[in-house]
Amino acid sequence: METKVGVKEFRARLPAYLDSSSPVTITRHGETIGYFVPARSGRKQAELAMLKDATATLAAMMTALEITENEIATEFAASRAADKR
Repeated sequence: METKVGVKEFRARLPAYLDSSSPVTITRHGETIGYFVPARSGRKQAELAMLKDATATLAAMMTALEITENEIATEFAASRAADKR
């Protein structure tokens, strides 16, 4: 749920908004002047876990195909060169 507050209230209660997970609309004289959207640390952990899973999947695929990182890089470079032509 979005919260709408004046700039003075936002400054006064900034620590509380930093710990919040809800976006805040900041107003001055009733006009919206900005938004505060807190970053969620849990998201970073979830993204890191997904990247670790993707890495494990890629490693398993490379093992099954008996292909190395250098072979992938060479194939990628050749593909990019062909696309530029």
